Amino acid sequence: MGQLKSKKPTGRMGARQIYEALRKQILERVYESGRQLPSSRCLASELSVSRTTVTVAYEQLEAEGFIELRQGARPRVAALLLGQKPADRKKRQNETRLSAYGERLRAAPPWPDYLPSSLTVDFRYGDLAPSDFPTLAWKRTMNEVMARRPTRLAYENPRGSRRLRQALQGYLWRARTLHCDLDQIIVVNGSQQGLDLSARVLLDRSDHFVMENPGYRMARQIFASTGARAVPIAVDAEGLRTALLSDIRARLAYVTPSHQFPLGGVMPISRRHQLLEWAQEKGVYVIEDDYDSEYRYDINPVPPLHSLQGGSNVIYLGTISKTLSPMMRIGYLVVPPELQDVFATAKQLSDRHSPVSDQEALATFIESGAYERHVRRVRRLNSERREILLRALQRLFGERIAVEGADAGLHVVVWFKELPKLCEDALGEAARELGIGVYGISPLHDPEAQDGIEAPLGLVMGYSALTTREIEKGVALLAQAVDMVKQRHGQR
Repeated sequence: MGQLKSKKPTGRMGARQIYEALRKQILERVYESGRQLPSSRCLASELSVSRTTVTVAYEQLEAEGFIELRQGARPRVAALLLGQKPADRKKRQNETRLSAYGERLRAAPPWPDYLPSSLTVDFRYGDLAPSDFPTLAWKRTMNEVMARRPTRLAYENPRGSRRLRQALQGYLWRARTLHCDLDQIIVVNGSQQGLDLSARVLLDRSDHFVMENPGYRMARQIFASTGARAVPIAVDAEGLRTALLSDIRARLAYVTPSHQFPLGGVMPISRRHQLLEWAQEKGVYVIEDDYDSEYRYDINPVPPLHSLQGGSNVIYLGTISKTLSPMMRIGYLVVPPELQDVFATAKQLSDRHSPVSDQEALATFIESGAYERHVRRVRRLNSERREILLRALQRLFGERIAVEGADAGLHVVVWFKELPKLCEDALGEAARELGIGVYGISPLHDPEAQDGIEAPLGLVMGYSALTTREIEKGVALLAQAVDMVKQRHGQR
C-alpha cells in the first residue's frame, strides 16, 4: 500500500481521502482487476487511522462497483470497464454500433476547440467583446422578470413566450420590414436548433440540399447528418450564383443573402427573385439565415428574402448571438403558415420549450427600446474596430493582400497574394507560435468540391471581441507569421 502512504498529507487521513486515493489508483491501473487490497486492519495500522475509517472508505468503493468485499477475505478490485487497457477501449469504441445518424456524426471532421485558450490575440469570428454586453440594463431586466410571481409552474407553449413573439413581430417589422403572423414565429435555442429542426422536418436520406460554397460549415454538417446530400453552388461578389440553379433539384436551400458567409456579398434584387422563382417552381424551401444583418456600415440593412413574393417558400432564421451574446441561446424562426404546427411539434419533442425567464427578459428588453439602442451602440463600436483592423492591415501588408466583405458583419476575409492555399495550415501554426489565432477559409468550402489549389491563401478574421490595442498587436504578429511561412517555404 506504499503508493497510498506516499501521498498521505500531514495529519490523519479521513475516509473520504482514503476512498479518493484508492479510487484514483484503481482507475490508473496501479491496482488492476482482481488484485487484492490490504485488509481494513492492516491499512488502518499503516495509515494510523481507526479501522472504522478504512471500513467506511471500502464500503463506498464497493457501493460504486470498484471493489468486491467478502466476509473473511481481503478486498479485491472488481472487473472494471474503465480498467481496460487504452488499446482495448479504442477497439471497443470502434466496435460500438451507432444509428445511421450517429455513424454520420462520428465520420464528420472534428470541430475546432472552443474552450478558452492562452492566445494573446484571437481573430476567431463569432465572438463578442464582454465589455459590449449591456450588463447593468440586462441585470435590471432580469431582476424585474424574477420579481414577478408566476401564477403557475408549468410547461409553456413550444412556440415560445407570447410576449417575446409579439416583441419580435414588432421588431422584425421595424428593423427588417418583415411581416408575419404571431404563430409563424418559433423561438429556438439559437440558430443551431433552428437549423436542426429544419433538417429534421424537411430532409430525408434521399434528398438534396443546396449550400453556398464557401458557406457556413455547421449548417452543412447539420443537414448532412440526416443523410441528405449537399449540392454546393459557387458564390461571387453578389452572393449565390442563382443562374447555376436552373437544373438543380433539391428539397432545401440554405442562403445568407444579406451578408454572404464568409465572403460578405449582398445578393441583388434580381438574384433574389430568381432564387425564389426557382424555389417555387421546384418545391424547395429556402432557409434565409439573417445572422448579422444589423451590422451594415455603408448602407441600411438590406430587406430580407422573406419580404419578397409573400415569403411563401422562405424560412427566416434570426438570432441575438451577434448582438447580445452567443452564450444566450435565443434565436427565432419565421416559418410559412403550412409549417408552423409541425415546427411547433418538433420543438416540443426536442426540449418542450426554451427557458421562459430568458424569453421574458428579452421581451422586456425589446419592448423598452433598450435592445435597439444597444444594437446602435455595438454597431458603432464594431465599425470603429473594423476601421482599426483595415488600417493596420493596409499599413503592414499594403498591396500584398486583398480584403473582402468589409462593408458589413463582424469579420473580413483577407487574401494573401504571396501565399498559396497550401500554406494555410503552416500559417495557422506559425501564428499560434506567436500567440495569435487565425482561421483559414478552406474548411468553409464543401470537401467534395475543393479546387483551386493554386489560389491565394485566405483567412476569415473576426474583430468584434478585440480591443484596439489587441487588433494592432495581432496584425503585427500576423505579419511576422507570414514572414516565417515565406522563409520556411523558400519564398522571398
